[in-house]
Amino acid sequence: MDRNVQRSVDIPVGGSILQGDMAIPAKPKGVVLFAHGSGSSRHSSRNQYVAQQLRSAGLATLLMDLLTVREEAEDAMTGHLRFDIAFLAERLVWATDWLVMQSSTAGLPIGCFGASTGAAAALVAAGERPRLLAAIVSRGGRPDLAAEALHRVEAPTLLIVGGNDAPVIAMNRQALGRLRAESKLVIVHGATHLFEEPGALEEVARLATEWFTHYLDQRRRQVLKTASGHRT
Repeated sequence: MDRNVQRSVDIPVGGSILQGDMAIPAKPKGVVLFAHGSGSSRHSSRNQYVAQQLRSAGLATLLMDLLTVREEAEDAMTGHLRFDIAFLAERLVWATDWLVMQSSTAGLPIGCFGASTGAAAALVAAGERPRLLAAIVSRGGRPDLAAEALHRVEAPTLLIVGGNDAPVIAMNRQALGRLRAESKLVIVHGATHLFEEPGALEEVARLATEWFTHYLDQRRRQVLKTASGHRT
């Protein structure tokens, strides 16, 4: 029996509205915002699977489209928006602020799971909202597209790359050297860029769940400690 409260949500981002799917388990320990890769959407089967595993661990999830329907149609023809990392990161910043304002997620530590170009946008957003985004996980990410923002990231960051995805491994290794925050690179041996091999996506979900549960709980305890100190 699914005990998650699930609903479709409208997320205002400037003058536009983005569509999202929110799912909240009983007594959530945190919330994870998903940023899909280029040419994908909130319906990505890979992100849907990871989100399901996170909810099983007690974390709420928000999978959202980064483009409006009109923008998606435009991008399908030109491809110019899917690589506009600053534009996508701004959308994630709006979504992060939106989560803070919702009664169901207010006060919860926030993490961001990004895939491909979505990972670059997540890293840029983390630099813009260091007090709000408490952990980042990148799946087959392109952190090289966020190169100028890496030094501003304060959130602990996990970079997951397929062992047979050589170009992206090199990009992530370079990014790891530029990140000042606590960070780690994990290579899933035998996996390609989309982690379609047997057991590959399961390993991604396991790694992401461990990372988020640890660091979101750490942020929650820090907030509680600070609040307790203010009361004394």
